[in-house]
Amino acid sequence: MKIRVYYEDVDIGGVVYHSKYLNFCERARSELFFENRKSPVYKEYHFVVKELKASYLKPAFFGDLLEVKTQLQQTKGARIQLLQTVCKDEDPIFKIEIELVCMKGLKPAKIPHYFLEVFDR
Repeated sequence: MKIRVYYEDVDIGGVVYHSKYLNFCERARSELFFENRKSPVYKEYHFVVKELKASYLKPAFFGDLLEVKTQLQQTKGARIQLLQTVCKDEDPIFKIEIELVCMKGLKPAKIPHYFLEVFDR
């Protein structure tokens, strides 16, 4: 998914504020569903973030065009692990290893096939 860096995304120095990368990655995860004509919320099922590890490699600046790439690493029961990479001109500038848990209401639940189809593509 391509994302343009706007003024709202940068600090006083014109560099993308660190938490904005998390927003970019969340949008890319949601967009995976929308591109497949699905919703990231299915019946009572949805995902929550359990754990993440972020690596800031290089800065991005106001006006840059970035691309967020999402790779499925592993699924097990209610958990899914993804690697998301934010690139500028194909050069990685930010990486996040993220573990999501599928929830049905307020309890962990096995990931429905409905969700797995999106990540298998």
